Amino acid sequence: MSKKVVIVTGASSGIGKALSLEYINKEYNVVLAARNLEKLQNVVKDLPTTNYLLVQTDVTQDDQCQALMNTTIEKFGRLDVLINNAGISMRALFKDLQVDVLKQVMEVNFWGMVYCTKAAMPHLLASKGTVVGISSIAGYRGLPGRTGYSASKFAMNGFLEALRTENLKTGVNVLTASPGFTASAIREKALSADGSNQGESPRDEGKMMTAEEVAQHIFKAVEKRKRTLILTRQGKLTVFLNKWMPGKLDNMVFNHMAKEDDSPFK
Repeated sequence: MSKKVVIVTGASSGIGKALSLEYINKEYNVVLAARNLEKLQNVVKDLPTTNYLLVQTDVTQDDQCQALMNTTIEKFGRLDVLINNAGISMRALFKDLQVDVLKQVMEVNFWGMVYCTKAAMPHLLASKGTVVGISSIAGYRGLPGRTGYSASKFAMNGFLEALRTENLKTGVNVLTASPGFTASAIREKALSADGSNQGESPRDEGKMMTAEEVAQHIFKAVEKRKRTLILTRQGKLTVFLNKWMPGKLDNMVFNHMAKEDDSPFK
């Protein structure tokens, strides 16, 4: 039987890079997709194996997502796992935010997932494979200063929940993975109120779960065909409290996020 095939979007850095390397090490055939081809090449430049394919892809473009699937099938003949990881963040008060920034976040985080998943579904139905959405605790609990990011992850969670239910009898599994705060470049590249990059991360990256640890958890969750994955103690507690004590959590979240360096609210 041929090796299983996984596509990872946003594979040039952070969780996407870690996932790609995790699957390559587990001897999957791995398709790494991202907008920056040079960064993709850097991910694999020191690898002794060749069980991978690099495909330059902007997930906000429907035709490029379809081309990604076509190229994968032409190369490997099948698709077993699609990991929708490509994503961007933002940080600004909604009153100060240019609406185009929110639209940009939705285009990448939500519509990018929709386009890729739509193109992948015929192949995943054939293999009885798995769709993965890399969501966030912000998809369960709205975070102040991150209205656009939270909205995109809530939308992702609702989409994946509906898709999971639609496919209860088809053999396709749907996993919603919410890593919690993870050490990566996503905060450095987060969009500010006018759409420019935020720059330096406002949080202590050294105290967060590493991207490699997150990748290991997600790999195991896919293998076990889980429906949801919520990581970190803080993440699990936040989801629990938001369900049972949402009013109290409003104040807790506000106070916690206000402690960030250069917080847009106090």
